[in-house]
Amino acid sequence: MLDRLPFLIGLRYVRAKRRNHFISFISLTSMLGLMLGVAVLILVLSVMNGFDHELRTRILGMVPHTKVESRTGMVEWESLAARLMERERVIGAAPYVEQQGMFSVGGRNEGAMVNGIHPEWEDRVSIIGRHMQQGTLNDLQPGEWNIVLGSILARRLGVGVGDTVTLLVPEASITPAGVFPRLKRFTVSGVFSVGADLDAALAYANIEDMQTLARLGDAVGGLRLELDDLFAASAETSSIVNELGPGYRGTDWTFSHGNLFQAIQMEKRMIGLLLTVIIAVAAFNIVSTLVMVVTDKHADIAILRTIGATPRSIMGIFIVQGLAIGVIGILVGVVLGVLLALTISNIIDGVESLFGIQFLDAGVYFISNLPSRLDWTDVRDIVAAALVLTFLSTLYPAWRAARVKPAEVLRYE
Repeated sequence: MLDRLPFLIGLRYVRAKRRNHFISFISLTSMLGLMLGVAVLILVLSVMNGFDHELRTRILGMVPHTKVESRTGMVEWESLAARLMERERVIGAAPYVEQQGMFSVGGRNEGAMVNGIHPEWEDRVSIIGRHMQQGTLNDLQPGEWNIVLGSILARRLGVGVGDTVTLLVPEASITPAGVFPRLKRFTVSGVFSVGADLDAALAYANIEDMQTLARLGDAVGGLRLELDDLFAASAETSSIVNELGPGYRGTDWTFSHGNLFQAIQMEKRMIGLLLTVIIAVAAFNIVSTLVMVVTDKHADIAILRTIGATPRSIMGIFIVQGLAIGVIGILVGVVLGVLLALTISNIIDGVESLFGIQFLDAGVYFISNLPSRLDWTDVRDIVAAALVLTFLSTLYPAWRAARVKPAEVLRYE
């Protein structure tokens, strides 16, 4: 019976009404603090995981993992693509021609990067085909001078499918009348939306049309490569360039979006650390609760000692009580945090619809919605950390309880 004594009495102390209501208040505060700390930490880490996932799937689904270019122009690109596809990590390759330019429509001007693509090859390296709001990439036929715009870019220009836009490129054309910027009129054949800032900065045209506009002849700007592991992009790019020789150069996604990915990872770690402090403060309140309970229960402790309870059993009573308070708060926090993590996107969408506001503008931020991705590994780590902090918080009060001397306490009873 004595081996169950700490567990039974500890739980009874949790349920019992206090003569001192301040102790009950501190105990409730500790429980609520743990609940809120755990719930907020699960929610915030899920949102950070969501940003990380969106960066990988949306942004890096549009941005090439690796680009390989030739300093003298890449004419025999098909044979080179077949050669690179034989590499273990390369799972897709497609040619491209990039041209920075400015679109002009009715006095509205917007700068953008125009990618000349081969519609049949582009799906191997990009998710653009799965995010078309209007039209398809197959509408980009050579000689028709069609173009696909990002949804934000199209909205800013005030154009839709069937409208025409004028593209001005920075290279000048010399004519008998003087020097003029090179320009070409395109017909909008489609609109895409990935819900990211790329919707405001990208446009797609047929690669042969862009070769003509850039006066490249049969050459392309380079090859875009899709890898099986985007984090191997730097090493794979270096390996490819070394294999191809000095006439080639390569860049990977870390040059354009590496800082953003690193910032998300750093913010996740720092926010996790700061919110863990909240849990630590709530756990520290358990120390205050148990110290006051020990003081309030001196007579009970003395009686238990006189009937044979050991100091270890006395410690166990208050460790059980503190852990019970912590476990209740942690469990409620986990349930609340998981529910919020699974529904926060819908909640934010509802608030935006109700009040007609937008928290994340893709023209400013790199995505337009608040993502959330629950990771059960994070939940496990949060629960483990909270339990450890709670357990450590019970040790000092339990140790003080075990040092109570029955004779001195009962002398005044």
